[in-house]
Amino acid sequence: MRALPCGAVRLPRVSFRYATFVTAIVAASIFAAVGASSGAASTHRVRTYSTRATIPLRTAVFDPFTLTGPQQATGFTMTRAAGATYVRIIVFWAEIAPRTLPDGFVASDPTSPGYTWNYLDQSVSTAEAAGLTPILDVTDPPSWALSKPGKNPNAGTPNSAALGQFARALATRYDGENGVPAVSIFQVWNEPNLSLDIGPVSPAAYRTMVNDFAAAVHAVSPANLVVAGALDPFGHKPVGKTKWYSEAPLAFMRSLLCISKGARPHSTCKNPVHFDVWAHHPYTFGGPFAKAKFADDVSLGNLPAMRSVLQAAVRLHHVVSAHPVQFWVTEIGWDTTPPRRHAAPIALAARWTAESLYQMWRSGVSLATWFDFEDQPGPSLYKSGLYFYSKSLNHARAKPVRTAFRFPFVAYLGRGTVSVWGRDATSSRRTVTIQRRHGVRGPWRTVARIVANRYGIFKATVKLAATSKDWIRAAAPGSGNSLAFSLTVPHDPHIGPWGS
Repeated sequence: MRALPCGAVRLPRVSFRYATFVTAIVAASIFAAVGASSGAASTHRVRTYSTRATIPLRTAVFDPFTLTGPQQATGFTMTRAAGATYVRIIVFWAEIAPRTLPDGFVASDPTSPGYTWNYLDQSVSTAEAAGLTPILDVTDPPSWALSKPGKNPNAGTPNSAALGQFARALATRYDGENGVPAVSIFQVWNEPNLSLDIGPVSPAAYRTMVNDFAAAVHAVSPANLVVAGALDPFGHKPVGKTKWYSEAPLAFMRSLLCISKGARPHSTCKNPVHFDVWAHHPYTFGGPFAKAKFADDVSLGNLPAMRSVLQAAVRLHHVVSAHPVQFWVTEIGWDTTPPRRHAAPIALAARWTAESLYQMWRSGVSLATWFDFEDQPGPSLYKSGLYFYSKSLNHARAKPVRTAFRFPFVAYLGRGTVSVWGRDATSSRRTVTIQRRHGVRGPWRTVARIVANRYGIFKATVKLAATSKDWIRAAAPGSGNSLAFSLTVPHDPHIGPWGS
């Protein structure tokens, strides 16, 4: 995700009332770290709930800065320890392919002279060794593979046939028969509705790219998954000296998938798209449940609308896949303060992380990718890491966001009930203990137990006479304790994902 002008808007300062709430959360987080030993059993009978079958919520990390180079192995190991099971890796086509085409070069053959796979081989092998499943995201074409050259700052348009040939070479290289681990997930570009990645922006051109890419990848193995979309969340018209632009994601998506607007979409053309996963980047202003300001933009609160468009396209047979079509998020995050001014305060960002994962899951998303692993140093705009920046990852300090990402848990007060949801850190069937504490201090007492389903998802409406002054947390074997979650719902300020 590039820093967009909307991420650079000066945002209003946080009110004293709101700052007081955040201070309470920070204090509560400190007390929550005391450990499970404080969770004394309640004297009343504790009910055990069970969780029905649901979609999973797998997590991934994307960090093209830290998760490369000499710290990659350490970073991947820490990524896995943070609960992620996938990692998104950028495939720089121009770095792997030759700058100029040598005689006898066969673009679809990974052994053809001119291809250099070293850095990608290393990344894939290191990811697999750490227990992570790679998502290989192809972008950055060599100049000879462009059908339309770019004009600074906008990118050009890759030749779809050349892209298909490279995709064939890529999938063959990682088919498990060439001395490197097998890879089965391949993503077609990054944010194709943004002119900085493809220019001019064209749903029709991207459709051809996806289809040629998918044909090549599926020819190597029908079991391979092709990820399409990965759209920028906001439309943007060029203003003044600004040369770049983006098309609103829902408008781009409808055009790509040949369906109309409205509650009952109909076909607008007869050009199916071949992919297995639709992805999006739902960056959001105003908290995890907020909707985008403009029609056809898609933030976290708009994910159900995007899912409806996807379902309509599948129903009309405009999406061709040998697998049930999945809905993923391949980039999301919240910058924090510290270190970035006007971003979400640390404790609020932790709450928003858990709520974002919940919002994505209940919107049908089965894989969520966090950007990024570690804050970038100095003046960099990227401060949404699970860890604060450190020159050495061995000394990096985790944010509370990491705990919320590893063991997401939310709780909401009802009438005589508390609705809870979470995913234990092992993503497997566990009995999860739900505990309550009155106020910021005091002992934790067990109020319920929930048996998670096979994906580690646990969900229940617990009968409990709680108040807004109570705090709820979850504990599970192999997961430890979640962050304490206040039943006081904050008044979310209009803080953006990147601060200002």
